[in-house]
Amino acid sequence: QDMRELQKNIKYQVDQYIPMAVDDAQVDWALLGESPSNPDSLEILLASTAKTYSEEKMEFIEGLGLNVVASEPDSLAMTRALFMPNQSDQAQLIIDMGELSTDLSIVYQGAPRLVRTIPTGISSLVKSATQNLNIKEDQARQFIMKFGLAQDKLEGQVFRAIEMTLENFVQEIAKSIKFLGTKYQNTQVGVISLSGFSGIIPQMPEYVSSKTGIQSYSANPFQNINVPAKYQQQIASVGNEFAVAVGLAERSNK
Repeated sequence: QDMRELQKNIKYQVDQYIPMAVDDAQVDWALLGESPSNPDSLEILLASTAKTYSEEKMEFIEGLGLNVVASEPDSLAMTRALFMPNQSDQAQLIIDMGELSTDLSIVYQGAPRLVRTIPTGISSLVKSATQNLNIKEDQARQFIMKFGLAQDKLEGQVFRAIEMTLENFVQEIAKSIKFLGTKYQNTQVGVISLSGFSGIIPQMPEYVSSKTGIQSYSANPFQNINVPAKYQQQIASVGNEFAVAVGLAERSNK
């Protein structure tokens, strides 16, 4: 198919894949190339959002005097920042936990093959800790960020308070890994990169590794950026929070 024919086919089929009427949606797509599981098929990455949401966002940013050159989902921006090219023989699972939800992307052969959002963020953990420890939200957040999942801190009370929420979170990760193996003939995830809150909560990488059996580590969104020596320590302490911002900055708009 040439690109015009492909664009025409997508236009007529897109309503099957988005959760709203086509007329109410802002839709874009990218050609990923041949499917790893079937060379006779092409894979398309489709992104959509409500037109009203997109327009309101554009108006707000332009109202600040900024010039908008591109807009893309957080999950794609963070994937660009955290992708490691040397993982091409196995898939890389990238996780970025935010306040209310977690973006998840699985990259295989240099392209995102699964992109989804898990409805669990740091606020879910804070809520569990608040209820189970009978403490205020700000104190619960401090405990999680300071002691994390360490079972030798505060007699493991923080970990036990959020354990059920963590279990549900890891189950969603496991579902994504299983989906990849089913779609691409037992393709394995070789590494899990944790960013956002999942990258800075103490013991989170070790917990994810123990539950999935896959090497997990706290990712560095600035891995491809030459940071001057005088800023490296400052960046190291907050770098995990900038995956989306760094990914957007690395975007090519040629």
